[in-house]
Amino acid sequence: MTPPTDYHRYWRDNLRYLAILLLIWFAVSFGCGILFVDELNRLRIGGAKLGFWFAQQGSIYVFVVLIFVYVYLMNRLDRRYGVNE
Repeated sequence: MTPPTDYHRYWRDNLRYLAILLLIWFAVSFGCGILFVDELNRLRIGGAKLGFWFAQQGSIYVFVVLIFVYVYLMNRLDRRYGVNE
């Protein structure tokens, strides 16, 4: 990487990834667990209402998946800017 322009691009891309992934997590945890709970509770998963399931378990599963997505995206970003290990 040639400083400082590439550093700024790298961090801009990194922050964009973070913003998108956190927005997805917020939409799932707040949206599915609070806002749309009445609509989701019409469906059941494993005997529990789907809205309750998202509030208790689903947002955690989504968060773990987003961690793996972030690792993948950051490895790809590191290779693009030549800062991979």
